[in-house]
Amino acid sequence: MSQSDISEIIKVYDSRIIRAYCWGRFKILHHHFLDEIGQYLPKSGLILDIGCGFGLFSLYYAKQFPNLEILGIDINTVRIQIAKQAAKMLSLSNVEYEVANATSYECRTSLDGAYMLDIVHHIPRNTVMPLLKQFHKKLNQNCRLIIKDVQTKPAYKRWFTYTLDKIMDMRAEVNYWEQRELMTLIQSLGFEVFYHSMVDLLPYPHILYICQKGYQNS
Repeated sequence: MSQSDISEIIKVYDSRIIRAYCWGRFKILHHHFLDEIGQYLPKSGLILDIGCGFGLFSLYYAKQFPNLEILGIDINTVRIQIAKQAAKMLSLSNVEYEVANATSYECRTSLDGAYMLDIVHHIPRNTVMPLLKQFHKKLNQNCRLIIKDVQTKPAYKRWFTYTLDKIMDMRAEVNYWEQRELMTLIQSLGFEVFYHSMVDLLPYPHILYICQKGYQNS
């Protein structure tokens, strides 16, 4: 997807503040990062965008993969309404939105994929295991949960990210996971998982976990 396609998505938001926020998110997660994440998504079927916010990334993937059906969930009612309006203005019929708390959300149907972009470090640590367990249960066999988050090392990158997280929202909960600890938790739920860092010009410690449901946990 080109820069002009990204601009088309952002322009449908009425608020200058939201447009500025969206440009900031695309600067942090460059479109080549999103394409790197997108390669692990199915090209058709139902996928879940967990913590979708204003719908920015679900709109991106709905536009890129027209045979996908995407459901975005977020706890913020206003953001969900804005996402719905944006999808309507873009004439995207393959994306829907629902108000829901990710940490207590129960899927009503099976999923062909799911992704969480910078969500894990913003939710209480004791909610991460039950959340991931729920999505392991609802994913179809050989389907993937994609988790993009930040790792704890090197320390200067962690502090850079922490500072920006707090600038965005001083009240936001920030719980960074050490890579081995989160990977061990994911594996314990029955996922086959591999990970890799995502190198950025800015000092963000991006890390991508590709979690595939390859077998049933006993």
